Amino acid sequence: MIKTKRELEDRLTLKADEEAWFDHPSSLPLLISDALERLIDPADPHDPIRRQLVPDVRECDRTDSLDPLGEVSHQATGRLIHRYGRRAALLTTDRCFAYCRHCFRRRFTGTDSGPISDIQIEEAASYLKEHGEITELLLTGGDLFTLSDQKLDHLLTCLKEAREDLILRLCTRSVVSMPSRFTSSLMEIIKRHNHGAPFLLLTQFNHPRELTEESIEAVGKFISLGIPAFNQSVLLAGVNDDVDVLEELCNSLLMNRIKPYYLFQCDLVQGTAHLRVPIEKGLEIEAELRKRLSGLAMPQYTIDLPEAGGKVILTHDYLVGKDSEGYIFESPDGGTRRYPLK
Repeated sequence: MIKTKRELEDRLTLKADEEAWFDHPSSLPLLISDALERLIDPADPHDPIRRQLVPDVRECDRTDSLDPLGEVSHQATGRLIHRYGRRAALLTTDRCFAYCRHCFRRRFTGTDSGPISDIQIEEAASYLKEHGEITELLLTGGDLFTLSDQKLDHLLTCLKEAREDLILRLCTRSVVSMPSRFTSSLMEIIKRHNHGAPFLLLTQFNHPRELTEESIEAVGKFISLGIPAFNQSVLLAGVNDDVDVLEELCNSLLMNRIKPYYLFQCDLVQGTAHLRVPIEKGLEIEAELRKRLSGLAMPQYTIDLPEAGGKVILTHDYLVGKDSEGYIFESPDGGTRRYPLK
């Protein structure tokens, strides 16, 4: 793993913006797993994997918020965030196997808050028991699978005992950053708790090169247990803000039984402005992808609005008008079509 400047310099020639970060480090520490480090082309200073992981001095910009989605104001217990009526998120740990520079939860991630405590698990379980309107729980962080097998087993036991009817989303990038984590003993724990409401696996693949043999195998272990896999990519400047790259990513995901679910607009979190793609460009990419991809391979281009505004789908408006004969639509391939009023 790469944790220090010296270790990073042994692998890469640092650019000026990267070198300068070490004089004014941002809150999110440097950590690159061996699995991701192997994907970086050291000869390419603009490598898309490198751009996601190597710090940049522009992260020190304090213009934006550290909590753009208003999670702190919706904290129901020590680690439980209840921002939507029917969904909640449980911050299982602040740790990851690698820290992505676009992380939207940098106020918490990598801050040495540590794994969720037994008391915090009990608090969350009690809250979930009292709030039957919550139908889905996101197990997130940090990364859920940095927890020990014992802690993970205890967490799932408590949650299942509290609410067996609760859908659990297992949110992780570990299948990319540490695919070796998914051992037979870990998968036995998942299998043992795979009853009642379903588990759903939520991955984050941002670039086609991240779909390695090892990462595909790790996801396959969940699928073999009947757990569906959905992918949430983040649209990132210099990483995947290219139609050809995203077309390859989405088709490769689907080919490997992973549904492209969301393509997120990068959040307005402090220190990530240099990684954001203008929404206008994002909409152009979305429109072109809609021409090229099947409905199954097409992700929803989505923005999570600031100040807890919720998720909104971003798409080209194909309904362009209405007259006495009907609604006028622009077709994805060009031209217009009418749909009758009745």
